Amino acid sequence: MTAVTEGRAPSARRRAPHPVRAEAVRGFAPFAGAAVLLTLGVMLGGSGTKWQGDWGATAADLHTALLILVPLAAAAGCWQGGRERRRRTEELWAAAVRPPLTGFLASALPTAVWVAAGYLTGAALALLACWPYALGGGPRLGLLPGDTVAMASASLAGQVLGRVVPTRLAAPLLAVAGYVGLGVLPRRPSGASHELSPARVIGDHQLPVWWQPGAMAVWTGGLALAAVLAYAARRRATALLPLAAAVAAGTLLVQTGEGLWHSDPLSRRQVCDTSTTPAICVNARYAGLLPQVKEALSGITDKLAGVENLPERWDDLPGGRDDRAHLPMVTPIGWSVVRGRLADPRQYAWEAVAALEGHEECDDPRVLELDELVEHYLAPSPAEAHFDDLYRHGTKAQRAEQRRTEAARARLTAMSGKERRAWLSAYFATAGRCDAEGVPAL
Repeated sequence: MTAVTEGRAPSARRRAPHPVRAEAVRGFAPFAGAAVLLTLGVMLGGSGTKWQGDWGATAADLHTALLILVPLAAAAGCWQGGRERRRRTEELWAAAVRPPLTGFLASALPTAVWVAAGYLTGAALALLACWPYALGGGPRLGLLPGDTVAMASASLAGQVLGRVVPTRLAAPLLAVAGYVGLGVLPRRPSGASHELSPARVIGDHQLPVWWQPGAMAVWTGGLALAAVLAYAARRRATALLPLAAAVAAGTLLVQTGEGLWHSDPLSRRQVCDTSTTPAICVNARYAGLLPQVKEALSGITDKLAGVENLPERWDDLPGGRDDRAHLPMVTPIGWSVVRGRLADPRQYAWEAVAALEGHEECDDPRVLELDELVEHYLAPSPAEAHFDDLYRHGTKAQRAEQRRTEAARARLTAMSGKERRAWLSAYFATAGRCDAEGVPAL
């Protein structure tokens, strides 16, 4: 009988689950992670057309989302930190055998890990959503380590505040204060706080230097760890070590300033198709758009075959018009390009013709009349039919003007190929000048 009892004793005694595991599985922490994931999903889901198809825009939006997510993580930690006060179990925990730091970390680490995991999960889903439409380059993961540490650090610092401040309003007030602090103060480029903000606004063409995410992680993580040690460690002087590391990292970030960021090398290159006249060049980041752009402009390039005085190419580089014309911009994503496709090829072609004309700041009626005529022949505006109909049913003067316009269009279309090429060559010779001298009347 004794042998049977002894044989059953090990199975009858069940080990109590570790406190960290209990907090991570059944406590508040999973809900905090879910809240971060849901918030990020709502933020990105509402603006999907503006980042899907552009790795740079996806990375920039994920980083800028910290403006909301960091205060949310801090508020989650703060709410968790005030749990024992709300339950009136502070004295019970104070009488526990384990050291204060161990008890603090058992409660704080699961929340910090969950909010970081929620952010990483949302980032992974956003990258997967971008991938089918991505045009060039590759996923930009450089900022994720620093951003993830910032999320966990905000939760840890919030937990300390929740333990110290005896009010249920601490969490919502911390969220509001965090949003104001991240959203207002660091957005002044001349201020030191600009580079210290984990939610600094960046452009979709900007990349961090290789050590910036590490320095940002030391800055935010050092501050959070210093707060934890100052609150819960037996030897509070140990908080000086992470604080010194945070100050060193922050000093490095501030002194480097704008040198922390550089432009994507692809954004300074052009990818060209020289089989047309003019040639068509797009930014190397969007090289995948070149076939679509060529197709959209094919009606123009076919009609311009043999025409002289044209620029050598369309491109999106800054500069004059002597040998090139500005291609209509494809950025920001969500306007001309949506999820890897040109949103309105006809509008894009019309804008490309306007760039060839080179009369952007000219208000000479004769020049404007010729511009409209050439645009109608090469790539009419999508709104042209609407305005034609308005003029046909407008005042007597408008109807007469519309008849003259349609007659000129008909004469240009009825020309022989050689005559039309000569007329268009004379017209394009006026590009960049606000006059129509040398262009034969129709």
